[in-house]
Amino acid sequence: MPRQILPSHGDRFRLYPVAPRLAPLFGFALLTVSCALASFAFACATPFAAFAVIAAAMLPLRPALLVVTGAWLVNQTIGFGVLHYPIDTSTIAWGFVIGAAALLSTAAASTVLRRLPRGRTPLMLAIAFAAAYAVYEFALLVATPVLGGEGAFTAAIVARIGLTSAVWLAGLVAACEIVRLVDPFGRAMRNA
Repeated sequence: MPRQILPSHGDRFRLYPVAPRLAPLFGFALLTVSCALASFAFACATPFAAFAVIAAAMLPLRPALLVVTGAWLVNQTIGFGVLHYPIDTSTIAWGFVIGAAALLSTAAASTVLRRLPRGRTPLMLAIAFAAAYAVYEFALLVATPVLGGEGAFTAAIVARIGLTSAVWLAGLVAACEIVRLVDPFGRAMRNA
């Protein structure tokens, strides 16, 4: 009888890097470490849409939202504590808007992934990413009449950040697949 590498779990999720009981912890660790790296590299351009898709592909909506919230908290802690963001009303408000946008993009990615056919995971993740990124950028744009920053929404800037986020998504999917193949938690042996 052939051994199945990926558990079926009703094929509800698209990524299975670890056993389902470890997925929330793994997702939290993966995204908080990734967010820390991205926060130092990109400051305000952290790829939250990519994080949203990864969380939505591995977890039910509620844990995915919690994992993305954790990543956002890491981003804000690094921003205000290490990168010395100014502590003023506008900067703090933008921080909350970014958090809300990240959560909305997570909900969008989760909704899209639930409604799409189960096959062709890379294509489905790309579609979910397009939806998550559109929701994320729109949520940020909606805040500009109150908080300012319209100049950050040129086609070139939005495209560059979108491309950077897409590269992060590819890297995170690759990390998930490497963990799945290496199987550091012995899942394959327990499921045999």
